[in-house]
Amino acid sequence: ISKSYPGTEALKEISFNVVKGSIHGLIGPNGAGKSTTMNIIAGLTTPTSGELIINGKGIGLLPENPPLYLNMKVGEFLTFVAEINGVEKSILKERVKEIVQKCGLVEVEGRIIGNLSKGFKQRVGIASTLVFSPAIIILDEPTVGLDPFSIMEIRELIVSLKKEHTILLSTHQLHEANLICSDITIISRGQILRS
Repeated sequence: ISKSYPGTEALKEISFNVVKGSIHGLIGPNGAGKSTTMNIIAGLTTPTSGELIINGKGIGLLPENPPLYLNMKVGEFLTFVAEINGVEKSILKERVKEIVQKCGLVEVEGRIIGNLSKGFKQRVGIASTLVFSPAIIILDEPTVGLDPFSIMEIRELIVSLKKEHTILLSTHQLHEANLICSDITIISRGQILRS
């Protein structure tokens, strides 16, 4: 796929495959085209040319800055996200409870999101991508700005998710990708250097 904006070519005929059930790392420096690629895969923007084939139902996207409603409580927010993504009422409560436990949010479920630490906000963001059971999860720089302990916890959480989801993870840290990714694609200046 290719993507052009006025005055710049963000993606230049890139092509790569993501294996089902893998954690696939999309690695490159800032401005390489990682976020543009992820936004196209998630359907938030359209490519200028090319074709995208997705095998799997539902995509959960966590942008670099999670779109959280800071005045809502954690449980309320996750219930809201589940509802707007079509989770049936009969399983809604149980589904939210399951995701709260899986993402380590039990102790903060009743707290206002805006009062949480950055690490917990990131967990809420990840939980919001999971609560409607998508086949594919896209995580854009999920550990940026976190303290070392929170980074370790988020990495462990991501690894635990691959049993049930295919994960596409962007980062500019090769070390992080080596720790948790089973496959890696390197992108720079809108072009794939290695896949």
